[in-house]
Amino acid sequence: MMMPSHTVRILVATQPVDFRKGHDGLAALVQSVLKDDPFTGTVFVFRAKRADRLKILFWDGSGLVMAYKRLEETAFIWPAIRDGVMTLNRAQFEALFAGLDWRKVRSLEVRRPATAE
Repeated sequence: MMMPSHTVRILVATQPVDFRKGHDGLAALVQSVLKDDPFTGTVFVFRAKRADRLKILFWDGSGLVMAYKRLEETAFIWPAIRDGVMTLNRAQFEALFAGLDWRKVRSLEVRRPATAE
């Protein structure tokens, strides 16, 4: 799986979506429901009604990329179902994608050095 860089925004839609939707349907949801631009490089994560499935949508500069993952023996840990989106950092996203409890993951917040040593 291609993982996003540490500087990319990762947004999780907290409402389940119809998983019959493809690239265009999810991009339309980003615009109409999430009120965001699907063509900025932001990674959008969607969940199905069944908690064992997710779809990822992002613009890579030349087209929309969609990835689908289904866990075989467990379910993803999702935020509470409500309207809107929530932001994940890269470490939390990687944990979610791996089927781990992303709520227990904290990325290191390191201050950028002013000069090289």
